[in-house]
Parts: sequence; structure tokens; C-alpha cells
Amino acid sequence: MVEHMQEHTVRSYSEDLRRLRESIERMGGLAERQVADAVTALVRRDTGLAAEVVQRDAAIDALEREVETFCIRLLALRQPVGQDLRFIIAALKVCHGLERIGDYARNAAKRAIVVAEQPPLGSLNGFQRMARMVQANLKDAIDALVNDDAAKADEVWANDQPVDEIYNGIFREMLTFMMEDPRNITAATHLLFVAKNLERIGDHATNIAETVHYAVRGDSLPEDRPKADNSASAVVRPLA
Repeated sequence: MVEHMQEHTVRSYSEDLRRLRESIERMGGLAERQVADAVTALVRRDTGLAAEVVQRDAAIDALEREVETFCIRLLALRQPVGQDLRFIIAALKVCHGLERIGDYARNAAKRAIVVAEQPPLGSLNGFQRMARMVQANLKDAIDALVNDDAAKADEVWANDQPVDEIYNGIFREMLTFMMEDPRNITAATHLLFVAKNLERIGDHATNIAETVHYAVRGDSLPEDRPKADNSASAVVRPLA
């Protein structure tokens, strides 16, 4: 009888962990879609799609609360140790990171609505490339958590520099547009914020990767990861 109860408890605990992995995976999928649709709305000047992105953010917020409550219940009732404990704490951190990514996507969608009301400015190809990169990093980071794949997490952690380089290019391009014609300032300013939102999403993806590495291996990655965002030190020179 006791052995049967222990077997049931172990099976039930494994089911709880499986459910937690699935919830994080579902939340990550929603966040990826939000990023993709926000940039699609920007490029296509699709205010309807942008409005959908804004409205869908509530679903990510609800999942964050659900995952947080579930993690706290697991910690209280199961008293996990070792890698299970690290995984549950990681899931708690990751769900907060995904909620922030959802917020950045919502903000980008709001700005896409404003940009659609302005004259077209540039090709926006950089935004599409940047979005594809951060989506790929985000997907790989979530997959690494779900599959306990520290090697994949380490790849994501080291892969943020190309995102920063595209952001730097967009930053310079938007400044040039503003200096060429003051009528470009409104659209260019909002586009700068969209680019910064994408850059921050990329940062959150690498933060998730760091968390996954710790959850799987029990040690931390170096504090200084490769970064190439030099916009803070950019020098703006007036056009001749």
C-alpha cells in the first residue's frame, strides 16, 4: 500500500513538471507570435493586426499568473531539491521574462499604429531581419528550457551581437532621416522605439538562456556576454 502511494506521488510529481514545461512552451509560443505580428503590422502598415497584438497581450499576462501560482504550489507542496528545484525557479523567472517580452511587443504594435498614419519612411528591412533573429533566439531559449539543453542555451547566450549590430544600423538610419527632414521626426522617433523594443526582446532571450544554463548545469555563465549596442555613445553630427 505504501509502495503504491509512493509510486502515485512520483507519477503525480512528474506530471506536474511536465505540465509546467508545457505551460512555459505555450507562453513562449504566444510571445514569439506577438513579436512576429507586431513587426508584420509595422511593415504592412496593418493597424488592424497591430490592434490585435495589443489586445492579445492579456493572454500572456494571464498565463504568467497561472505559471507563477503553479510554481509556488509546487515549491510549497513538493519541496523539490537539486535540478528540479532549479527548473521550477527557472520557470518562475522565465515566465516573468516572457511577460516583459509581451509588453515590448504590445508597445511596438502601438507604435506601428502611429507609424501607419505617417508617410512611409525607409524600407524597414532591418526591422524584419531583427525580428527574425530575436524570434529565433527566443524559440531556441524556450526549447532549451523545455528540453534541459544547456548547450542550446549557451548558443543563444552568445548570439545576441548580430541583433545589436542591426539595431545600431537602424539607429543611425533613423537619425539621418530626422536630420534630412524635420517632417520625418515623428515616424522616425516611433521607429526608434520599435527597434529598441526588439533589442530589449533580444536581451530577454539571452537572459532566459542564462537562466536555463543555471537550471541544467547548476553554475552561471560569465557576467560579460558579447554586446554590440553602441547607440548610447553615438555622436550626432549635423548634415553639411
